[in-house]
Amino acid sequence: MNEERRGTPFTPEKMPVRPTGKRFDAFGFSRRRFKHNVGGVAGGNGRNGNGNGHQRRQPTRADLEFERVLFARHGRLRRRNRKRRSIVLVVALVLAAIVALLLATVAFTGPQILLSQCNLSDLRPLALGENSFLYTDDMKLLGVVPSATNRQPLPLSKISPSLPEATVAIEDARFWQHGALDYQGILRALYDDVTRGQVVQGGSTITQQLVRNLYIGNPQRTLSRKVKEACLATKFFEDNTRKQILADYLNEVFYGRHAYGAQAAARTYFSKPASKLTLVQAALLAGLPQAPTVYDPIRNPKAALHRRNEVLHAMWKNHYISASKLRAATQKGLQLRPGHLYSRLLQPTFFGWATQELATLGKRVGHRQVELGGLKAKTTLDMRLQGLALHAVTSVLHYPSDPAASVVAIDPTTGAVKAMVNYLPDGRKMQFNIATQAHRSTGSSFKPITLATALNEGASLYSQFYGPPQLYITDPACATNNGPWDVHNYADEEAGTMNLLDATAHSVNTIFAQLISKVGVRNVMATARNLGITEQLGGPYFRQACAITLGSVGFTPLEMTDVYATFAANGVHHDPKAFEFVRDANGKVIPGSRLTTQGRRVLSPNVAAQLTHALQGVVQYGTGTAASLGARPVAGKTGTAEDFKDAWFCGSVPQLATCVWVGYPKGEISLYNVEGVSSVAGGTLPAEIWHNFMTGAVGNLPVKDFPPANLNVGSIISGSGTYGYSQYSTP
Repeated sequence: MNEERRGTPFTPEKMPVRPTGKRFDAFGFSRRRFKHNVGGVAGGNGRNGNGNGHQRRQPTRADLEFERVLFARHGRLRRRNRKRRSIVLVVALVLAAIVALLLATVAFTGPQILLSQCNLSDLRPLALGENSFLYTDDMKLLGVVPSATNRQPLPLSKISPSLPEATVAIEDARFWQHGALDYQGILRALYDDVTRGQVVQGGSTITQQLVRNLYIGNPQRTLSRKVKEACLATKFFEDNTRKQILADYLNEVFYGRHAYGAQAAARTYFSKPASKLTLVQAALLAGLPQAPTVYDPIRNPKAALHRRNEVLHAMWKNHYISASKLRAATQKGLQLRPGHLYSRLLQPTFFGWATQELATLGKRVGHRQVELGGLKAKTTLDMRLQGLALHAVTSVLHYPSDPAASVVAIDPTTGAVKAMVNYLPDGRKMQFNIATQAHRSTGSSFKPITLATALNEGASLYSQFYGPPQLYITDPACATNNGPWDVHNYADEEAGTMNLLDATAHSVNTIFAQLISKVGVRNVMATARNLGITEQLGGPYFRQACAITLGSVGFTPLEMTDVYATFAANGVHHDPKAFEFVRDANGKVIPGSRLTTQGRRVLSPNVAAQLTHALQGVVQYGTGTAASLGARPVAGKTGTAEDFKDAWFCGSVPQLATCVWVGYPKGEISLYNVEGVSSVAGGTLPAEIWHNFMTGAVGNLPVKDFPPANLNVGSIISGSGTYGYSQYSTP
């Protein structure tokens, strides 16, 4: 197959005529020379001449002496510059002789000498990298995870023909005629370098530039690198067609602004695919690789325009465009439309977390595979649920002065994160992800973890405890400040003698303080880790170890949702998942990346069923009645931090688990007088947001019951402590 482009030579009918006697630039515009005369302008009709202007004064002896000094200094500078140019010229001639000798050896007396200098099979191509793309569960683009090189390869057939034509015209005009090396071009470059006394042309072909970027990656212009580059180019040319070489070049060359390859460049500068590039846009891109920063069209539009027109003239000169197309194209502007494909994020909260999970995936499938990119990941994000979550928050928090809120929803059967919303009513952008990074006091929403520990150790839900308004726990393991642990009921908790079912429904602090003392704080922490708490428990937390049952330790909304999803999954834990599957650059699903229902049982089925039964009482007659979904069974728990600094509601139906957090992200500030609520507890605004979200989220799903529980099991236990009274009482 003949790969050469054989355009029909023609002479343009109307092109700029270049007059003689002046210097002209590439577009026919004259560059005027200016002479500066020492002592003024001689002659003429100006004010300083001999016409009607003022008479020029006669120079004094001091003026003449000063003029003599200036001319003497000017002469020394000229002689010094001539000397420098002579040295540069001599060095250039020596280099030219060396390279000419090398060329003669290569071209005429033994190409095998050059080819013995390298071995293509011994070299590993440099990792160019590709962008990875994340999509929602209905395959809408969520965002782009840029690789170290922002790159998206395409076949040559999907690139506008104008770009390869413009690239060849400006970078390697004889690309379709010469081989890996262009000896004519090298000699021409040497001539220009020698005559100008400096290196102005490199003489590298597109094939040489490609192997330099693929295998060498060394931008320094040394003789050894040029020899190695020429050797690799020759061998690379033997194994690839010109079209393949040109396609590879267009897919890896750097166009500036983190864009490698034609597709990334077209998206970056014009918000369109490479297949849709116009002639002037293709010419602009083709001119960038020589100096991407200098010709940056966004930062330096004038330089970019000049460079683009140079490319257009090169295209005309090499018969890719006619004279009329040249005139029309050079009169057009840059046609920029900077794109945001690689920076726009559809859901930044979830996307940021999913990006981190993509890196975590590398631990299982290999960091190298993830780092090189080219991945296409279908995430678990459900845009309908995402919209419902945002609407649920904004339907409750209306004013810019209101606190922030976070909503996380997880499918209990797989661990798939279906929604993740952070919301600031004042419209400010958050500097961190509340859902995954904000460790806030959980309040009583942690109590089910303590209850699960007790049930797992054989305690009965019918165990009776006395929960007064105030209680001193004398267990040394719960000591604070070398004294007994002083516990109070506050917020919406009740007091009195009751079993663990009622103590859970009414969230009685003094009963759960006795319960954690009974089952052991280390056992509770172990249960928390099994249920989904990833925070390292222990260390400084042991100073307030027993208080963890009352929410003294901060956890994230994602962690707490994971815990309640495990409850809803009947005791089977699934790590929170960001992806349904991830495909590699070849379109194959990466092993270990596909979403499954396989989990790890951490609670026995009956313990999980008993716990869920107890949490249903919270919504039916306890502190969380505002979260009720009518006839649909709901299991959940309120959480209110000390002094109302954080408020939670976490709960589930069998098909979906959700946690809502409300608080001020800038600090632990009491939630007083918010949206008509004097003191925001978990059963107020958070439960209302949860109800609004879940009403729409599961409204179309069938009503399911939680697995039935056998409550007539376990041992009756009771608490112990020193009872007392204080000003704290149940509000």
